Amino acid sequence: LQVPCAPSQPLASSESRRFTNKHSKKALKASLTLGILLGMFFVAWLPFFVTNVAQAVCDCVPAAFFDVLTWLGYCNSTMNPIIYPLFMRDFKRAMGKFVPCCRRPAEPRPSGVSLSVRNSHSAPRASAFLKSVL
Repeated sequence: LQVPCAPSQPLASSESRRFTNKHSKKALKASLTLGILLGMFFVAWLPFFVTNVAQAVCDCVPAAFFDVLTWLGYCNSTMNPIIYPLFMRDFKRAMGKFVPCCRRPAEPRPSGVSLSVRNSHSAPRASAFLKSVL
């Protein structure tokens, strides 16, 4: 038995290219960010773990050098909050909402009450209740 194929309607050529180009840019930016984060992680922690194994095998690593490598790993954790805002717009926006020094003057911080009313499914009743309580 053969099933007849319905002709599909292709997207317009320019619309298709724009859609593909937009998503490929996002994918490229996401892979770049991930590559930088993983690269920083390996640069920071790989020497520590290699030295840790060497210390277990031959007991030949000076304590001061081991401490320096440990702090290099800790610096990786310090770099993450710097790297994320540089490469991720959504992270930058979220950080601006909750960290006072990163907020724009025209962007007031949402209060807990407005968030709960906005996220509730019964907004009219909740707002009426809150007005009567307040």
